Amino acid sequence: MPGEVIDRPNPQPLASQIPDSVLELSVKLEKVALSDADLKGLEEFRRASNYIAAAMIFLSDNALMERDLQFEDIKPRLLGHWGTCPGLTLVYAHLNYLTRKNDLDLIYVVGPGHGAPAILASLWLEGSLEKFYPQYSQTRQGLHNLITGFSTPRGFPSHINAETPGSIHEGGELGYALAVAFGAVMDKPDLVVACIVGDGEAESGPTATAWHAAKYIDPAESGAVIPIVHVNGFKISERTIYGCMDDKEMVSLFTGYGYQCRFVEDLEDIDNDLATSMQWALDEIRKIQKAARSGNPIMKPRWPVLIMRTPKGWSGPKKVDGEFVEGSFHAHQVPLMAAKTNKDQLADLQNWLLSYAPAKLFTSTGAPIDSIKSIIPAEDHKKLGQRVETYKNHEPLNVPDWQKFSVEKGGEESCMKAIGNLIDQAMVDNPKSLRLFSPDELVSNKLDAVFNHTGRDFQWDEFSNARGGRVIEILSEHTCQGFLQGYTLTGRTGIFPSYESFLGIIHTMMVQYSKFNKMARETSWRTDISSINYIETSTWTRQEHNGFSHQNPSFIGAVLNLKPDAARVYLPPDANTFLSTIAHCLRSKNYVNLMVGSKQPQPVFLSVEEADKHCQAGASVWKFASTDDGLDPDVVLVGIGSELTFEVIVAASILRRKCPSLRVRVVNVTDLMILESETLHPHSLSNAEFEALFTKDKPVHFNYHGYSNEIKGLLFGRPNLDRISIACYKEEGSTTTPFDMMLRNEVSRYHVMQQAIMGGAKGNSKVALEMTGLLGEVRHQVAKVQEYIMATGRDPDGTFDIPKFEGTVFEGGAVGKGKDGKSAEDEFFVN
Repeated sequence: MPGEVIDRPNPQPLASQIPDSVLELSVKLEKVALSDADLKGLEEFRRASNYIAAAMIFLSDNALMERDLQFEDIKPRLLGHWGTCPGLTLVYAHLNYLTRKNDLDLIYVVGPGHGAPAILASLWLEGSLEKFYPQYSQTRQGLHNLITGFSTPRGFPSHINAETPGSIHEGGELGYALAVAFGAVMDKPDLVVACIVGDGEAESGPTATAWHAAKYIDPAESGAVIPIVHVNGFKISERTIYGCMDDKEMVSLFTGYGYQCRFVEDLEDIDNDLATSMQWALDEIRKIQKAARSGNPIMKPRWPVLIMRTPKGWSGPKKVDGEFVEGSFHAHQVPLMAAKTNKDQLADLQNWLLSYAPAKLFTSTGAPIDSIKSIIPAEDHKKLGQRVETYKNHEPLNVPDWQKFSVEKGGEESCMKAIGNLIDQAMVDNPKSLRLFSPDELVSNKLDAVFNHTGRDFQWDEFSNARGGRVIEILSEHTCQGFLQGYTLTGRTGIFPSYESFLGIIHTMMVQYSKFNKMARETSWRTDISSINYIETSTWTRQEHNGFSHQNPSFIGAVLNLKPDAARVYLPPDANTFLSTIAHCLRSKNYVNLMVGSKQPQPVFLSVEEADKHCQAGASVWKFASTDDGLDPDVVLVGIGSELTFEVIVAASILRRKCPSLRVRVVNVTDLMILESETLHPHSLSNAEFEALFTKDKPVHFNYHGYSNEIKGLLFGRPNLDRISIACYKEEGSTTTPFDMMLRNEVSRYHVMQQAIMGGAKGNSKVALEMTGLLGEVRHQVAKVQEYIMATGRDPDGTFDIPKFEGTVFEGGAVGKGKDGKSAEDEFFVN
């Protein structure tokens, strides 16, 4: 059965078992009677917007219905979603009225992004489309262009996207609007965001958590959100959960979330009902903000929420082919799918469109009549489609000099501890334009230095309430991502650190955001925005204590799949390179930056000057670990990722002693994108540069933090790839020891040595002569170490000591001693 069979339109929810007394928690208001002129303006705005929205779905000609419809007037492909449009236009009309009446700074975030016809129609009525797209002028031709071009290659797409003025939300994937709206109002004390959430969208996990977002809004420093839950009762082919919940269930739910609940459901007097409710919501917001800004914040304020019940597809066809349409799921998309070939449906379409009386809504030149314009803000910058926050509001950061936080070469430092100090200073220097959004992991990730001068912004916690904290920790990656998007798209900068294994939770959100940003870059009127910045730590290499579930580097591949002008992936090998990288990322614009690094202490291999040059180039030969500074190598060993690079360095150190005839070049890659085939990415090395770094024909072994297909994809198109071998994470893990993780995934120093010996033997006869014996010795050491780990539950002493290289700053690297006095080098040659 394709959908439910309903016996009446707009069925109401069955009564719940909750006591009637809970209805006292809902807000009762004496409706304010609007003037006849205001009611006329609101009603005509809605009629005009609904007419245009419906016409956009169907008409390829006869845009103003000045003659009877013919089959030739109907588009060959009928695309669009009608069902949500009447609710969206109703809210749009009233937000205009509320803005004009109160001189508001207000933007409109639309959760049901498939309702693009409603939003585009309203933008045309207010003149915002014409501002950004002259072909959609408020003329007969402009209206014709809008209606006939919709959902065709020459016009707007079927969903709200970055081409839609006023939008800060990619509306194709449902669930994220509410978190985006709350992110947008942070540090914008005068801004109000009205966010409409469809009742289908409300079933998504991200939306369910985002209702808690109000608990992270400090009314002393930030604006406010007016959430509007649009309950039209149906999804694509069945009823919604909210549509089956009665008022008692709804008021209980939202009271528990921390809201005051006002129902808007008087269909016979909807304009007075909604206007009264919106003004009440704004007045409640002002009370909460006034108390906080006067130094007497309300603990756990009850923010307003509107529950708007209107029929799905309201004002559309009542029945088609014996099926209820208005007030049912049949209104969701295109109610009259056969209008191009069926005479009855064509007649139904004509009657539907004429029911809006378009001849009375537009002047002879095609412009909206004056009464419609009377409810729209008079000043362009107040119109919903022209709010500067949504398209031209970037605030560049004052980024601290990273070198002031650098670490001495030759020592050890956690990358996260190092950058924590820089982020702390950056938040001090940018007190209203930089925030950190994290899923409750900052201290675990050793980023707690960010709390040196600030705190958390959890307003329902008595220990962080009203203290101006710049850090938001909520154990919902979806909500963090929504906050980050809303904050970034309204001009500010955010940082999102996470356990590596769980950042993939927001994979599709990141992709949707990237699609929005791609289209934004292709408009002529959206200006630059800050990059979004992800920090992956607690990586699989050191999640041996948490086990297999915490070992997952797949988010790297998600970012690599983005367009080349957006994707940036960095794996800095030490604290100084990570400092340089994050400073660069915080200054960058329009990218998706992913930085991957260790939270555990790691050797600092590069000085400030070396780190700076290394990051500028994206990769370099590490001469201290190479034979004769890397000249004329037999084999090239490449480390990508801090722990994987450490294993390469240790392997090179051991090989100097065990196989002195082998000539090794060690390369570290910190910018993954330099590997991409020439011309395919802005950071790609030319083939000449690639060969200079990796040689033209010598074996190259990559020891890589992520999955092998990622390196294979990046290298595809480079010449002579049959000389390449790749070791990587192989989905092997458990609760074990750190070095056992290296062994299980065959990325340990021993495995690097094996590849180096086999590769070097191809061109070096001395190595070839000794290869069998050397490989046997290495395999024997692997077995010994594995036996030791199984027997003792720990790694051999000295396993992670800094390796020794004569004539360098690492000449005196320590070698740990075992219980019997033998060094780890003697017993296992681990170092």
